[in-house]
Amino acid sequence: MPNHEVIIIGAGVAGLSCANYLTQFGITPLVLEAADAVGGRVRTDTVDGYLLDRGFQILLTAYPEAKRLLNYNALALKTFRSGALIRKDNDFSVISDPFKEPSQVFKTLFSSVGTLIDKLKVLQLSNEVSKESTDSFFDDKATDTLSYLREYGWSDEMITNFFKPFFGGVFLENELETSSNFFRFVFKQFYTGDAAIPANGMQAIPEQMAAKLPAGTVKLNTKVEKIEGNKVHLAGGKVVSAKVIVIATDAHQADILLGRKLKRDYNVTTCTYFSADRSPLNRKMLALNPNRLSVVHNLCVPSDIAPSYAPAGKSLVSVSTQGLNLFDEKKLTDHIVQELTEWFGEEVKTWQHLRTYHIPESLVKYTSKAPVCNLKISANLYECGDHIAYPSLNAAMATGRAVADMIAGI
Repeated sequence: MPNHEVIIIGAGVAGLSCANYLTQFGITPLVLEAADAVGGRVRTDTVDGYLLDRGFQILLTAYPEAKRLLNYNALALKTFRSGALIRKDNDFSVISDPFKEPSQVFKTLFSSVGTLIDKLKVLQLSNEVSKESTDSFFDDKATDTLSYLREYGWSDEMITNFFKPFFGGVFLENELETSSNFFRFVFKQFYTGDAAIPANGMQAIPEQMAAKLPAGTVKLNTKVEKIEGNKVHLAGGKVVSAKVIVIATDAHQADILLGRKLKRDYNVTTCTYFSADRSPLNRKMLALNPNRLSVVHNLCVPSDIAPSYAPAGKSLVSVSTQGLNLFDEKKLTDHIVQELTEWFGEEVKTWQHLRTYHIPESLVKYTSKAPVCNLKISANLYECGDHIAYPSLNAAMATGRAVADMIAGI
């Protein structure tokens, strides 16, 4: 006889979402997690009093799944200002949302980034996507984002100086090969909500989800070696069984457990953190570099947004670099310091390097040709995670909820 009703493998956002909804249906699952904490790819380390998210990550507060599952007040969310700082001609230009920040409207309209027609098209698309539902975005016929932007009529200058650095940073790829459906969905999230980080780091999100589960539901440091029928074999030789098994790991581990030999392409990102005596920006915005041949693709000072990310009197600087398949930490750090010295002056050389996170499998590439994947693999085996749908916290939560609904017969 199976000794559990449901076993979920993986305590990332998808697995915890599934567990939360199953619990609401009166089903208490067993969640097995190989790591020493919940979160999967959404983890935060504390280093010398600084909160370092493993890779630059944000929560988009308009995500419909996040709104139904998370307690935003308890997360003490700290929000970015809308828009971005664009590094151009050795200075920064501001692109803001005039609806959210009317005081910035003239600065935005007359900034050097794009034409007036470009900016009016931003407002036009904002109006279009605000009326569209999440499902309808992904039911539409898709192309790649770059082709979509050109067909919509934006100038090459606007695409190069705003869309490529901003949405390239969201997609973690520089050529905007990502599906136009996903671009439209994400565009709506930025327009209708805020970009935010929890005061205690991004890991506070999965920790809140785990805290809502009955005591003992999640077992950490418990690696699953293989699945055979309704049996789950753990490292060390122990075997547990369940009526239903849910695989909620990342794509790579899911492929191993399921014996799949899929060739997956991933978007690669590297996040480098520095300690500074003061913020180089002093603005709650992301700084974007349109020059994608540089090593600084975007820069943020998380402690400007959430002061708890750094000790009192200090600033935390986050630098993201995309597409580094060959990775040399010291060489990259030296290049970053060299580039940012040109941006901010000699004080950059006094910054202390804290840690570098190189994430070669950060996101599965999501193109217009992405295959449709099934959440139900067999009568007693399910899979959830953003790699099944589209790359985001929203998709991780949505697939977890959908699998819970299927198991509960909703």
